[in-house]
Amino acid sequence: MGLFSSSTPANLQPFQPPLGVNLNYAVPQPTTLVLKERAFTFSGDDFQVRDAAGVTVCRVEGKAIGFGDKKNFKDTNGNQLFQLRTKLIAIKKTFVATDPSDKEIFVVKKKMALMGSKMVATFTNASDGREIELVCRGNIIDKQCTVTVGDDERPVATISRQVMNMREIFTDNQTYFVTVAPNVDLVLMAALAVCFDECEHEGN
Repeated sequence: MGLFSSSTPANLQPFQPPLGVNLNYAVPQPTTLVLKERAFTFSGDDFQVRDAAGVTVCRVEGKAIGFGDKKNFKDTNGNQLFQLRTKLIAIKKTFVATDPSDKEIFVVKKKMALMGSKMVATFTNASDGREIELVCRGNIIDKQCTVTVGDDERPVATISRQVMNMREIFTDNQTYFVTVAPNVDLVLMAALAVCFDECEHEGN
């Protein structure tokens, strides 16, 4: 299998025009990304985002996103795509991504939810200039999240946690799978998974 190739649920249909902030990562085939939980939450380790075939999609460097710390999302050549950081002064937890020129390119805000968790991501779509709002609804217990476009509930991606095996029980090392619809920015979806995990660990 080639770069980014994998399979995703049939209800994740292709987006036209493509959706995201960097269309170089909006590929025409469905994709599953694999992220190790320990890498992006508490340990602060650098890590790689890979597809299900083991091919690197991007690299992430920096400390865990707590207390205003930052993470740098880079391409496979080490060029920075954007920096993701927590906003220090905010009523609800907020993440801000800026490009290398320090221009804000997307914002993710935690919202009130009666059950589970909710985040809203906003950005200007690179393909057509529209203002896009993605709603991320999570299940705290199962560590699952569905990403949809605004209120129309069209699925963009799903984030799910691998069921623990014995090795994970002893190492506290679990895996997230991010299944992404065709023509959707993969790195943006990986960043949403990082934000989701941070919010889940923080609690409501």
